[in-house]
Amino acid sequence: MPNPPKLRHSLYKSLLILVFFTAAPLLLWGQSTQKPVLHAKHWLAITGKPLAATAGAMTFQKGGNAVDAACAMLAATCTMWDVLSWGGETQALIYNPHSGEVIAINALGIAPTGATAELFQEKGLKYPPSFGALAATTPGTPGGLIVMLKEYGTLSLKEVLAPAMEMANGYPIESQTANSIEGDKDKIKDWPYSKKVFLPHLGEEREAPHAGEVFEQHDLLNTLQKLVDVEEEALSAGKSREEALQDAYDRFYKGDIAEEIVRSTQEQGGLITMEDMGNWQVKIEEPLHVNYKGIDVYKLQEWTQGPALLQSLNILENFDLKGMGFNSTNYIHTLYQAMNLAFADRDFYYGDPAFPPKSPMEGLLSKEYAKERAKLIGEKNDPWANPGDPYPFQGEENPFKDKLKDYSKNYLKYNEDMDEDVSDSFLQDFTAGTTSIEAADEEGWVVSVTPSGGWIPAVIAGNTGVGLSQRMQSFVTDPMVNPFNVVEPGKRPRVTLTPSLALKEGKPFLAFAVQGGDTQDQNLLQFFLNVVEFDMNVQEAVEAPNINSYQMQAAFGNHEVKPGAMTLQSETPSWMRKELRNKGYSLSFRERTSGPINAIYFDRKQGTMWGGSSNHGEDYGIGW
Repeated sequence: MPNPPKLRHSLYKSLLILVFFTAAPLLLWGQSTQKPVLHAKHWLAITGKPLAATAGAMTFQKGGNAVDAACAMLAATCTMWDVLSWGGETQALIYNPHSGEVIAINALGIAPTGATAELFQEKGLKYPPSFGALAATTPGTPGGLIVMLKEYGTLSLKEVLAPAMEMANGYPIESQTANSIEGDKDKIKDWPYSKKVFLPHLGEEREAPHAGEVFEQHDLLNTLQKLVDVEEEALSAGKSREEALQDAYDRFYKGDIAEEIVRSTQEQGGLITMEDMGNWQVKIEEPLHVNYKGIDVYKLQEWTQGPALLQSLNILENFDLKGMGFNSTNYIHTLYQAMNLAFADRDFYYGDPAFPPKSPMEGLLSKEYAKERAKLIGEKNDPWANPGDPYPFQGEENPFKDKLKDYSKNYLKYNEDMDEDVSDSFLQDFTAGTTSIEAADEEGWVVSVTPSGGWIPAVIAGNTGVGLSQRMQSFVTDPMVNPFNVVEPGKRPRVTLTPSLALKEGKPFLAFAVQGGDTQDQNLLQFFLNVVEFDMNVQEAVEAPNINSYQMQAAFGNHEVKPGAMTLQSETPSWMRKELRNKGYSLSFRERTSGPINAIYFDRKQGTMWGGSSNHGEDYGIGW
C-alpha cells in the first residue's frame, strides 16, 4: 500500500535531516583537516601570529619579494614577543631562483668576552644559566634581517620595518603573550628595564597587560626609528641602497644602540662588550644536504641540530617505511631508534665549525656510515645509544675514541641528579622558544626561517627595548659532554634552530620549519615523511600525529636525558601502547603531538603553492 502524502513528506524530511547531519562535515568544511590548505598563485606568507602574517601580506602588496616579506614577518614577530625578541638569533635558508642555489644565513650571536668554561664552573654551574644577562649571546636578529634584505630583498628598511614600528607604537596584545608575561612576572621584576616594559600595571593584582590591551614599546620604537633615520640620511646623501642598509647595521652594532646594549647588559650582570658587538658578523654559508629518494633536503651546518634530520633520513632510507604503515608500532619503533642514533651523534659531534676541533660532517652524512648505524636497530629500545665513529668514513682516525666508550652511561653519571619523569617543567624547557617563518613568491624566491632567542622572561637591554638572547645555555662546560661545543669567547653555541628546504629535480619542493626546541627536527622529519612516504598533502602532514622522543640531551636548562621516554597522541590504541611498552618505552600522551609546523609545498604541475599552517596555536598564513 503506498504511503499517504503526509507520511511521505515526513519520511522525506527525516531523510533530509539524516543526510545533512551525516554529510555536514563535508558540506560545511569539505576537508579532513582542522585548518584548510592555503592555495596561492602569487605569494604565500606564513608565521606564528596572525598579525605577523598580515605584515608579510602587506609587504607583498607593496611589491616586495619573499625575502622582503620574511624580513617584515621577522620584525613583527620579534616586536610581538612571539617566543623571541629583537636581541635573539635568526637562522634562514633561501632559494635564489636566478642562481638555483640554496643559501644559508647564520645570524646567531656569539659568546661574549669572559664567557669561559672556568667562569661558569667557578659559579658551581655545569652549564651556562638559562636566564639573566649572563645567559646572553650578542644580538643576531637585527644583523640577520638587514643582511638578508640587503643581499636578496628589494625594499628599503623603512618599508620592511613599517608594520613592526606601528606595532611597537601600540598593538592589541594577544592572550598567549599577555598570560606568559603574567606567569613570569616574578622573574621579570629582577630586571628593571624589563619590568618597565612588561608590567604596565605594577602593584595591581594583574601586573601584565590584559588580552586585547594596547601594548606600547616606545623604547623599541625609538631604536627602530634610529635605524630607519640612518638609512634615510644615507640615501639623501646619495649613497646606494646597500650602503644605506650597511649604515643602519653599523649603528646597531657599532654606534649608540650598541653602547646602550653594552652598558645596560653589564649593569645587569652580563659580559657583552663593544668589541663583541662590533666584531660579530652575519655569515652567508653553504648549507648541508642529503638526497632522500631523489629529493635533496637542505639544512644549516652543524652549529644547529639540522644535520640530525639529514642523518635520520640516511638511516631510514635502509627501511621500507611505507610498507610498515603510517604510525604502526614497527614504524614508530624504527623512527625512534633512527633518531636515537642521529641525536647521539648530534650531542657529541656538533658545534661551531669556525672553532677547532672540526666536526666530522663528511663521515656523519655518509650513506655508508648510515648503513652501519641502521644495523644497530634491534627489536627493543636501546637506552644507551652511543655516538658512533664517523671518522673512518672520511678516511681519518677518531681523536676522541677514549670518550666514546660507555659515553651515554658516563653522561648520566655526570648529570646524576636528573629526574626520569617527563614533567611539565621539563617539557617547557625541552620545547622552549622559537617561531617559524615561511615565504614564497611567483618569481621563485623561497625563504624558511627559524628565529628565536630573547623569549619571555627576557632581560631588556636598557632603554633600547631589545630583549637579550638566552642562548648561552646551549653550550657545555665539559669536553666529556661534547668537545665541539665547549663555551669560549667568540664562539656560537650549538642550537636547536633548524629551517628546512627540499628541492626536487633542482626546483623547490617543500619549505618547512617548526618551533619547539629539541623536538624541532623530530617533528620536521615526520612531516617530511608524511608527504614523501605517505602521500599526505601539506596541511594533512602538518596536523598528523607525531611521536616525540626525549632520549637525547636537552639543549636547555640542565641538559637532561630521558631514556626510552616517548610522547604519543592520546588516541593511540591500547594494544599499540602495550606493544611499545614491551619494546622498552615509557609512554606519555598529549592531544596534539605534531608541533607547530608551517610549510609550503610547490605544485609544479599546476604552477601553484600549497600552504600548511599549524593547528597547535596561533600560527597563521595568508596567500594570494
